Amino acid sequence: MDTVSKTNHDDKTNAELPATITVKGGEVAKMKSEKIDLKNVNHPGHVTRVDARMYLAMKQAFLRVLPETSPGLTEIEIRERVIAHLPETLFPEGAKAGWWTKAVQLDLEAKGIVAREKARPLRWHKVPR
Repeated sequence: MDTVSKTNHDDKTNAELPATITVKGGEVAKMKSEKIDLKNVNHPGHVTRVDARMYLAMKQAFLRVLPETSPGLTEIEIRERVIAHLPETLFPEGAKAGWWTKAVQLDLEAKGIVAREKARPLRWHKVPR
């Protein structure tokens, strides 16, 4: 399960919250300054803190478009398809979707949720659970 930590500048502790996203009419529930840990399959052990709203919205869209079996989708196909599933409030006209698509893809790969196929061009699909 992903966790979101809420930054509290008055207190030096971070409260762990379950990562949930509510999408109603294309709007994401407002979160203040929550961050989420982002891993990278290419840099094991390295963690980057990113905006939880952006991450969760992209993760939801990414997993919605990705097939469960081979052949998977290419990076270009994934980028094209996630746009339709992103909230306009966070990704107006698809702004920054390319970076977030790649970041989420690398994170989900590092977590074993998606798999990279050994084909050219590269393709990804969900890992069977």
